[in-house]
Amino acid sequence: MTQTPGASPAPYDPGAPMPPVATARFAIGDVVRHRQFEFRGVIFDVDPVFANSEEWYEAIPEDVRPRKDQPFYHLLAENDESSYVAYVSQQNLVADESEEPVDHPAISGLFDGYAAGRYTLKRTHRH
Repeated sequence: MTQTPGASPAPYDPGAPMPPVATARFAIGDVVRHRQFEFRGVIFDVDPVFANSEEWYEAIPEDVRPRKDQPFYHLLAENDESSYVAYVSQQNLVADESEEPVDHPAISGLFDGYAAGRYTLKRTHRH
């Protein structure tokens, strides 16, 4: 459909299919735990859908590969051996109920404090 410059936009068509909208269950600053693997972390960014490389995605074994049409979370993560950055699908995360802080060296650069099981993002990093 071609629109004439200066003309009103086409009317909303309630019969047109809408793309699915995924709702993020977690927010920046939440402490979460992986459902299958022994690590936990604090969320520092959220992608509404998968936004990593195909190479990264294809490296996940097909039988456990998550759907792409869901939120993916960037975590400052830790396990018993190290700290690192993880990229995890929503289906693989649950809230961490331990109320223990995460031990990651980058936390102080992004967050101000920790209380009631979540971190407060520094004002300089807020949108």
